[in-house]
Amino acid sequence: MNKQLIYYTAGFLSGLLLCIFVFAGFLSDHMRNGGTETSLKFAHALPTNHPVHLGIEFFAERVGELSGGDIEVVVFPSGQLGDETKSIENIQNGTLDLTKTSTATLGNFLTIMKLFSLPYLFEDSEHYWQVLNGEIGNELLAAISKRNDGESSGIVGLGYFDSGSRCFYTTRPIRTPEDLQGMKLRVARDPVAMDIVSAFGASPTPIPWGEIYTALKQGVVDGAENNLPSFFAARHYEVCKYFTFDHHTRIPDIIVMSEASWQKLNDQQKQWITQAMQDATIYQRQVWQEAEVETIDALLTAGVELIDVNIDAFRAATGSVIENYAEGSVATYYNRIISMQ
Repeated sequence: MNKQLIYYTAGFLSGLLLCIFVFAGFLSDHMRNGGTETSLKFAHALPTNHPVHLGIEFFAERVGELSGGDIEVVVFPSGQLGDETKSIENIQNGTLDLTKTSTATLGNFLTIMKLFSLPYLFEDSEHYWQVLNGEIGNELLAAISKRNDGESSGIVGLGYFDSGSRCFYTTRPIRTPEDLQGMKLRVARDPVAMDIVSAFGASPTPIPWGEIYTALKQGVVDGAENNLPSFFAARHYEVCKYFTFDHHTRIPDIIVMSEASWQKLNDQQKQWITQAMQDATIYQRQVWQEAEVETIDALLTAGVELIDVNIDAFRAATGSVIENYAEGSVATYYNRIISMQ
């Protein structure tokens, strides 16, 4: 090999090595500045016409806007990646980044979350948001990060979404607590919710969300309990023509993130996620309120009877449930929330 070829080869390799070092430095700076082009998976079990899904989509878009496209949130709705229980498990083991869960489902993992399932904890929507947006709401959101034994739960609480009040809808009218006796009612796999139904003399029947319509249609259950938008979005009104406004619980949805995924983010990325969550909460609450108004009109058009009842009578029937579950830290928070009514 002649000297000219040697010099040429050496120069080429030196230039290539310099390019590699420059690119590596640029990539390092890009990552430190939040430009990691991170992709986060966000799974939930609700249909795409649900106001909670709209709030999640807003959150995903807002993260993209704030991060300039450096963080992408990919949403998997309608139970594509499993139900709420499965999603929480995946959050804990780090195979899923984000999910929406009811605090009722989360209560099976973290005892303090059973607080939200207690009957008539909140007087009305105003009281509900006063608590969630205040000191107590922040404390409970932070409590998600710890298991009952004080060790890390693997879950980071980001914020609350509105899920309205849960009421009974059935194949025959419910006007008093006594009307519920002997009925079979679908409930979530939540011990508190099951005990509430039992307190009314009905039989609680846990059935996965996606199987409720068929169970109602086939007469496996006589009704269920949920909020107005969920009742409508799942088309349960096609079978149950009576919706009773007993407002027995107001159970918030919570957006949570895997601690493993959270710790991979730098401070700037965490700030983007936090800001997007705050913006999405405001947006979703507005969408929820609009959805409730639209749902009422749609249900009346569909021939559903909307029944107002004496709330005090229903509240009195659930006193034993509070006695059974309001103990320890749950009792402490229960008393603080009740005192704010």
